[in-house]
Amino acid sequence: MSRKKLPRCGVERFLLLLDGPWATLIVRELLHGPRRFTELRGALNGISAHTLTHRLRRFEEHGLVTRTTFAETPPRVVYELTPLGLSLKDVLYAMKDWGDAIPDDALDAPTSDVAAQV
Repeated sequence: MSRKKLPRCGVERFLLLLDGPWATLIVRELLHGPRRFTELRGALNGISAHTLTHRLRRFEEHGLVTRTTFAETPPRVVYELTPLGLSLKDVLYAMKDWGDAIPDDALDAPTSDVAAQV
């Protein structure tokens, strides 16, 4: 399978690799260490098995996650961030810090007032 050429812009690369609402949350969970599919699904309230599978496969294709299958009964599959995936740690912590800094009442304000409160 040939890989697509990545955009030159770093923001475009980020958005291409971490597209969709669940992508950063999956990475957040994997920052805690290797996880089984069921562990990830349980930690991500509301994600469908299809979406989680799709995201994990895409992460694997782009070198963010490794998938290890153990020859056991029942089979055990573990997902783990690669060094490239682990390099997202500071990005996710920056996102968390930014979100934590937003006052609770800012989320109730009309859109035009949010910028003034932050």
